[in-house]
Amino acid sequence: VARIFDVMLHRVVSPALRTLLQSPFSGTARVTIRSPQPILWKRPALFSTSSSSSESDIETDEKFTSRLHIHNPKEYKIIPTFRLLDNNGKILNESLDPNLGREILERMYQTMVTLNTLDFILYEGQRQGRISFYMTSYGEEGSHVGSASALDLTDVVYGQYRETGVLLWRGYTVDDCINQCFSNELDKGKGRQMPVHYGSRELNFQTISSPLGTQLPQASGAAYALKLLGRRNVVACYFGEGAASEGDFHPALNFASTLDCPVLFFCRNNGYAISTPAHEQYRGDGIASRAVGYGMDCIRVDGNDVFAVYVATNAARNYAIENNRPVLIEAMTYRVGHHSTSDDSSRYRTSSEIDRWKRTNDPLKRLKGYMESRGWWDEKRDVEFQKEVREKIQNSLRRSEVMKKPPLADMFTDVYDKIPPHLLEQQQAMIDHVSQFPEFYPTTEFKS
Repeated sequence: VARIFDVMLHRVVSPALRTLLQSPFSGTARVTIRSPQPILWKRPALFSTSSSSSESDIETDEKFTSRLHIHNPKEYKIIPTFRLLDNNGKILNESLDPNLGREILERMYQTMVTLNTLDFILYEGQRQGRISFYMTSYGEEGSHVGSASALDLTDVVYGQYRETGVLLWRGYTVDDCINQCFSNELDKGKGRQMPVHYGSRELNFQTISSPLGTQLPQASGAAYALKLLGRRNVVACYFGEGAASEGDFHPALNFASTLDCPVLFFCRNNGYAISTPAHEQYRGDGIASRAVGYGMDCIRVDGNDVFAVYVATNAARNYAIENNRPVLIEAMTYRVGHHSTSDDSSRYRTSSEIDRWKRTNDPLKRLKGYMESRGWWDEKRDVEFQKEVREKIQNSLRRSEVMKKPPLADMFTDVYDKIPPHLLEQQQAMIDHVSQFPEFYPTTEFKS
């Protein structure tokens, strides 16, 4: 009981993210999956139901002590943050270089640049009134691409709403993203979702939903299903540290641990839950320490180090598959942009804080620095690629915004296999209403 109490309380000193903000990055180049086993999986002797247990056995059990001690979280060390690249892109230990090769690294960097450029253009498009809403991923590109590149395309992904880079890596195109944001006739979601609420059956990426945290227990259930089917796959579930304060978080981890589900809970700890900074949101050792309380393995990684994220995710995936166990990964990163186009982050943080992160811990600059040191990238090629991808996105936007909207009839399909009478009645009522008042409904903008 005392041991369980230990781990549940854990460390109360300044959270890991605050440490990251206030001092130079102090990390480790050794990836360690922190495991609570086996002690937390044993039933304490006090609660033993075995008929063979004697009173003397209970009294001498090693889990008991006659010394009363109030366990203070400050007595325990914080979980270290795994990293491989320094802030300039220099590998910390050549023997630990994942050696992904030039082709993979170029694809990683180009995906990150594409995401960054897409964010800039669509954010500005929202400000111009061309789309209704948008969310950027500035500063978190490394956690997207590093984790996505370690997954298999047959793995199932549950996103929150800031994982566009994961989709881009898996094959979702710029056109797919922009069509969804404009809700036009090519939108695979048929115009039924807010912008950036992407999904793809072909890419095993479950459609994003707005309510915070709902994907967490769904991911546990999906992973349990994969286990029952005998599939050697994992479910990767992305969420922010703010979602870890939601009620869905706790049963999701508990179910995953007790049912031995091969799921990776990937927490993007970017420092802010909209306007609430991490140090006001929790007092423990970040999010990773919570895994131990549920008997779950965990890793904390530098989310702006694409190499470290790749290695950590790859190790966690292999571990989850081989052991049919969940793993929680906490990626320490920083949200450079506003929470969304509905937010103004200047009201709760300083511009100097943002500038410092952009200047000293940019995931794109770190990967670019590594590639340049190997002679695999240079400034000329960088300028050419950025120009190329910018033109590609701008052309896609121009095409997308003039396309028609999905048919009005699509509002009533895809819920039931066969549309029931009450929905057919509603559909006809809508058609009659629009026909009666055509001056109020621009039906020519919709596909017939």
